[in-house]
Amino acid sequence: MSKQDLLTAALTDLQPEHLDVLDESHMHSRGLETHYKAVIVSPAFSGLNAVKRHQKVYATVGELMGQIHALALHTYTPEEWAAQGVAPDSPTCHGGSKHDH
Repeated sequence: MSKQDLLTAALTDLQPEHLDVLDESHMHSRGLETHYKAVIVSPAFSGLNAVKRHQKVYATVGELMGQIHALALHTYTPEEWAAQGVAPDSPTCHGGSKHDH
């Protein structure tokens, strides 16, 4: 099972109404299966600020976080998603890794 599949499986515990887990490793210099973007729409985020939402995601993903370099989170309630309908694009990596030198 790929790390993307493992992340997707773990995040289903949040009972999302919408879930996209994208492998964005190709946009970075750290190799394969290192950078991910997750768009999660769940009623579990209702009443929580961004920090609390992210903490909830990290707790759900658990030890898998130690196996990846970065996880960009876009967390929405169903109402927020209905109003917005799309997550922002990820920026292009500009390097900065000690491996780039």
